[in-house]
Amino acid sequence: MTDLKGIDPSVPPSGPGCVECEAAGGWWVHLRRCAQCGHIGCCDSSPAKHATAHYHSTGHPVMRSFEPGEAWFWDYEASALSETGPELAPPMSRPVQQTSPGPAERVPANWQDAIGG
Repeated sequence: MTDLKGIDPSVPPSGPGCVECEAAGGWWVHLRRCAQCGHIGCCDSSPAKHATAHYHSTGHPVMRSFEPGEAWFWDYEASALSETGPELAPPMSRPVQQTSPGPAERVPANWQDAIGG
């Protein structure tokens, strides 16, 4: 990914978890980081799909995985995955001790059923 449209490498992530799930007491499967404003939202496998909702409400087109060991970007406008992109402000992922799905104390025992898995 060489086009920096929708990416601000200087902006740090909004926190270690999905902003909306944290506020509502919800849970997530995986986390995504808006490459433009740093908003952390939950992935489309999560019950609330807050990362995609963030794109629809703001028009910020690029998300980066916020999972340990993952560095890929997703461009909503192009419907394209990129394995490379600019280095963003740290941290690069949720804390490694934080569970996925998480947070552990809010994940229901039947979480796989809740996401259709």
